[in-house]
Amino acid sequence: MRGSGLLPVTFGGLVAGAGGAGQPAGHGARRFRITELSGAATESLRGLGIATGNGLGGKTLAMGRPFAVTDYGSARSISHEYDAAVAVEGLRSVLAVPVVVHRRVRGVLYGALRQPYALGDRALTVALDAARELEQALAVRDEAHRLLSFAQAPPTADPRAWEEVRAAHTELRALAVRIPDPRLRQELLTACSRLAAAGSTPPGGTTAERVLPPAQLTPRELDVLATVASGATNAAAAARLRLRPETVKSYLRSAMRKLGAHTRLEAVVAARRAGLLP
Repeated sequence: MRGSGLLPVTFGGLVAGAGGAGQPAGHGARRFRITELSGAATESLRGLGIATGNGLGGKTLAMGRPFAVTDYGSARSISHEYDAAVAVEGLRSVLAVPVVVHRRVRGVLYGALRQPYALGDRALTVALDAARELEQALAVRDEAHRLLSFAQAPPTADPRAWEEVRAAHTELRALAVRIPDPRLRQELLTACSRLAAAGSTPPGGTTAERVLPPAQLTPRELDVLATVASGATNAAAAARLRLRPETVKSYLRSAMRKLGAHTRLEAVVAARRAGLLP
């Protein structure tokens, strides 16, 4: 938001324990703490706990929609529990927008000026665009954690359950390339490796039954092969992995060559036997 020049001071935070779906915006969201600051001259806002209904951000949290004030200290539309911290930072015009994921308010973003100025549609659009980006990132992270929890104890007997394991593995690899957080991305890939290793030894089998490939696949070759193994066409794999169809074909040919396979099915079977896919 700050990069637009319309809102030189930006800050916000996420609601603690507000993950998951199934609740309407605002429901069950009681408070958040301001953890991110950009363009601030002081630390007066950092760590400030915002309760639902209190101040501009608390009103946004409670109602699940944007609100703005032209002069924070004298605004009659909000309560004034946080006036001291806002005054220390010298803020006057302030805008707050909710971050909503699966119909739940997961956080609040603020943009502010140090002059009393009516914030119009342009500033609101900038703030909403920033909130949408964060919403998408949180949605991806939620899905990643859901799949990670499933991967903690993969089933080992029921063939139908193994289809769920394989589907989770494919989704995990597709999500991993979209995660900007390196630690979470590595956690996803580690879970993928665990699922693949567990799947390479069938019920009643032993690790001695594995046939190692002539060469290790690159991460992208494995991404493509995992997606193809789920039954996706090259075009569908390209869309899921955000690649061009020609690139998918190239990775697939390379993976088949390394695995000594002549068809897609042979490549998938060889990768599973080698512990590269579940």
